[in-house]
Amino acid sequence: MVTRETLEQKQILIYVITLIAAAVIGLMWPAFSSTFGYITSIVIAILLFSMFTQIPFFRLQETLSNRRFIYALLVTNYAAVPLLVWLLTSFLPNQPPLLLGVMLVLLAPCIDYVIVFTHLGRGNEKLMLISTPFLFITQMLFLPLFLWLFIGDQAVEFISLEPFFEAFIGLILLPLLLALGAQFWATRSKMGELMLDGAAWLPVPFMALTLFVIVASQISRIYEYYEVIIYAIPIYIAFMVIMPFVAAQLAKWFRLDVSAARALVFSGGTRNSLVVLPFAYALPDPLDGLVAAVIVTQTIVELVGELIYIRVIPGYLIRDKQ
Repeated sequence: MVTRETLEQKQILIYVITLIAAAVIGLMWPAFSSTFGYITSIVIAILLFSMFTQIPFFRLQETLSNRRFIYALLVTNYAAVPLLVWLLTSFLPNQPPLLLGVMLVLLAPCIDYVIVFTHLGRGNEKLMLISTPFLFITQMLFLPLFLWLFIGDQAVEFISLEPFFEAFIGLILLPLLLALGAQFWATRSKMGELMLDGAAWLPVPFMALTLFVIVASQISRIYEYYEVIIYAIPIYIAFMVIMPFVAAQLAKWFRLDVSAARALVFSGGTRNSLVVLPFAYALPDPLDGLVAAVIVTQTIVELVGELIYIRVIPGYLIRDKQ
């Protein structure tokens, strides 16, 4: 009999099989697989709703007082990350679409599934959750500035805030409000309790479904622009390898506890690929296809990296104190 514990214990194997199946299907039937892109946002929203229902929102008051974490979050995402991105992208060829795609995705901290992976990596997902509106507002302010500094006026002209707001409302705010309503209902109704228990089954299967629809719908586009994208892949891998060590050191400097330190590491290493993707689609043709492919490539690299993160970060990088 399959239990929630079984799903959680076997989640790594489930995700690896899903990634392989999605890549195979996406390459063999690209026309059919591309239609999965239309449901990507819905799948992510359901995933986040299921995750939000498991977080005790009505006991989050202590998180608001954790100023050291907020300061560490600012320094990590808007000082350490931009410096590392600037250094890494200096190795890229001078191709504006490639630079724009890489910087667009690496300079924006994730505000959606980072919560899920922080939870899976035994970090403080409550801190990440309460930080999402804060990260959303700050990256709107800093992203155009960094793009202007690193690329120039041409990059800023392409950025539109409307897709960003739409993604935040649909992927974060709506699932969050529904989860709050579900938790409030559970305090007043037996049916609400049953619904909340049922939602606890959803994170693992919907994470697998999220991986599937993203990879299957975009893998053929990545293959189409392979000659350009191949330059970005080493940059993405290097970022995911280096950034956790930088964030872990910052966590020590800010004297964060173990779970908060893990949350900081996940925030530093996890980028906003799914939410900034609408920016790429809003670009003029033919920039839109190439920049989107560069961003989705980061998603695939990152999802594989996150599967490593959830074991390495709590198991080796930031261990539980004895």
